[in-house]
Amino acid sequence: MTIPSTVELSPDEIARFGSDPVAAFAANLKAVQERIAAACHRSGRSLDDVRLLPVTKTVPPRVLRLAYTAGIADFGENKLQEARDKRAILGDLPIRWSIIGHLQTNKVKYLVRFASEFHALDSFRLAEELNRRLEAEGRDLDVFVQVNTSGEASKYGLHPDDLIPFVQRLSEFPRLKPRGLMTLAIFSADTARVRTCFRFLRDLRDRAVSIHSDLTELSMGMSGDFEVAIEEGANVVRVGQAIFGARPTGDAFYWPGLMPNSDVSDSGRNT
Repeated sequence: MTIPSTVELSPDEIARFGSDPVAAFAANLKAVQERIAAACHRSGRSLDDVRLLPVTKTVPPRVLRLAYTAGIADFGENKLQEARDKRAILGDLPIRWSIIGHLQTNKVKYLVRFASEFHALDSFRLAEELNRRLEAEGRDLDVFVQVNTSGEASKYGLHPDDLIPFVQRLSEFPRLKPRGLMTLAIFSADTARVRTCFRFLRDLRDRAVSIHSDLTELSMGMSGDFEVAIEEGANVVRVGQAIFGARPTGDAFYWPGLMPNSDVSDSGRNT
C-alpha cells in the first residue's frame, strides 16, 4: 500500500512513523485487535463487548489522513484545542471524535459542536455548562464519568466517595447521556496495583448502575495495560502508542502534575 500522493511527510515524521505509515498503522491496529481478542478469550468475554478507541494525540493531521486510509475512523484526543485544529483540517473525512481529557468550562462551547463523546465528566459545574451548550445546539452527548481510583494528585476525576451523589443528580442534565465510568489506573509498572484500580472502578460501576441504569460501560486501559483492563471488565480501551508509536512529548504534558520520575516510561502504560 502506498502513501497518497497528496501527503508529503517531513523527515521528522518519517523518522517517527516510518516511510509507509499506512502499512505500519494497519499492522499495529491488527496486532492490537488480536491482543484484545486474546484478552477477551482469556476472560471469557465476547469480543463485541470491547471497543477500541485509538488515541491520536500529537499525531499531525496529515498523518491522520494516512491513519484513516489504514482503517482508523475513531480518533480520541486529550486536548480540546488540538482536536479542534485537527477537525478543521480533516473535516472532509467522516471521523468520530472523542475527547478523553480534562476539560475547562470555557472550552465547552467548542466541544459540543463536534465531539461524539466525552470521557472526563467530573464536576457539576462542567455538567451544567455542557447541558446548557448542548441545549443551544439542539443535540445530546454521550459521556463517561471520570473517577480517580488511584488517589494520585496528578489525576483528575471524582473522589470515589463523591460518585454516588454525583450519579444521583445526572438526571438534572437531560442533554447528557451517561454511558459509564472512566478511570486512569495508577502510573506503575506493578500490574497488581494497576489491576486494583480497574477492579475498583468495576465495583463502583456495579453500585452506580443501580441508580442510573445507563451507566453500564467501563472506559479504562491504555497501551501498556489494556489487556488487564479487559480482564477486569473494560468496554472501551484507549490505545495510542501501540498503534502510532512513541510520542515526542512526555506524559506530564497531558497529565499535569505527573512527576517525571514516575515508575513507568512514556512508552509504557500511557495511551
